[in-house]
Parts: sequence; C-alpha cells; structure tokens
Amino acid sequence: MATPKQLKLNDQGIPENYNIRQDLEIAPRKVKEMLDQGNDFFFVDLRNDNEVDFVSIDNATVIPLSQIMDRIDEFQDNKDKPIVTFCHHGGRSMRATLALREMGLNTTVSMIGGVDLWAIDIEPGKPRY
Repeated sequence: MATPKQLKLNDQGIPENYNIRQDLEIAPRKVKEMLDQGNDFFFVDLRNDNEVDFVSIDNATVIPLSQIMDRIDEFQDNKDKPIVTFCHHGGRSMRATLALREMGLNTTVSMIGGVDLWAIDIEPGKPRY
C-alpha cells in the first residue's frame, strides 16, 4: 500500500478504484463501527505471532493462517454470527475467507487492506510494515 499521503480513500475508507467484492469483503470503517456498537462477531487476525507483536488490533482473536485447520472448532463455534478475518494487506484473509466459506462458514468476510489499511484510516498512530 502507498503511504497515507499517497493513498486516496473513497467515502467508505477504501482505496479509490478498488474493486470490492461486496459478498466477501468488508471495509475497516464498517468493522470499526461494529466494534464501537458492541456487535457480536468473531474477529480473527490471521497473521503470525511476530507480526501481531509488531502491531495488533484490539479485540481480535489471533489464529495464524497455518493453524486454521487445527483450530477450525473456533470458527464452527462462531458460525451463526459474522466472522471477519484480516491479515497484513488482505491476501491471506481472502484465501481464508474463501476456504472457510467452502466449509460452510458463509458469514465469513475479509477486511479490505488488512491491518495496514486499518493503521492508515482507523488508527493512524499504529506502526506499519
């Protein structure tokens, strides 16, 4: 992603010209709104521990992508509510979202731009990598 000065966001907080997949993705601003409203959803950080140690988002459950199958019960336990996944930029979370939906977890969505876009748009003081 570009630096905050170079990145132009639309009114949803998504980079201009980003081709959002409405059924599979959610904007960080919408996730922040869900957190602020106290909505009940499963918020999953798919990054590795060293990445999470560098920068994290409050209230997220850390399940590294490599551990999804070992911890699938945690996803199954949350199948009746929204499941929001994120990673660094959105690639891993989109792969996980597609895989989880293949397993019948149809409420799963990927947070656009991952923790990087979160740090740009929601919490600008957070470190980026």
